[in-house]
Amino acid sequence: MATTKLKGNVVNLSGAELNVGAVAPVVKVVAQDLSEVEVGGQKGKAQIIVVVPSLDTPVCAAETRKFNEEAAKIENAEVTVVSMDLPFAMGRFCTTEGIENLTVASDFRNKAFSKFYGVLIADGPLAGVTCRAVFVVNASGVITYKEICPEITEEPNYEGALAAAKDATSTSCCGTCQ
Repeated sequence: MATTKLKGNVVNLSGAELNVGAVAPVVKVVAQDLSEVEVGGQKGKAQIIVVVPSLDTPVCAAETRKFNEEAAKIENAEVTVVSMDLPFAMGRFCTTEGIENLTVASDFRNKAFSKFYGVLIADGPLAGVTCRAVFVVNASGVITYKEICPEITEEPNYEGALAAAKDATSTSCCGTCQ
């Protein structure tokens, strides 16, 4: 079972443990307008899937703002921030923060994304929400970068994720060769 930490205390994660080289499962999450959005799978462009516990925390808000700013700079890529927030709260956050270059989505209905991607916190004070993670999926639907942040209260490795996203925008390789 995968783990992360919350303020230094180990918390377990539940669900499938996906790694680099695996095909990213196609999962439906809920957009701020209550429509369904698909993440994962083969889309013909790179995907940056940013996972946060809640947009209503300073670290998650800062992370979302940073990816919103940087997303506009990467051609042939889409960014989706997945949390357990209700769509109404996500909409309010995006309006207040001026988030326009990425999609926010919620896994609140059935937690399918969290289970398929192995990012559901299984115990501790945040049990039932997502940990902090970043997945980059290439145009062929293969995971080329994965970071489960070792400490939930700290931001991810932006440089690593963004570099992987730029590499993943290439459509010349299916991602399975080395």
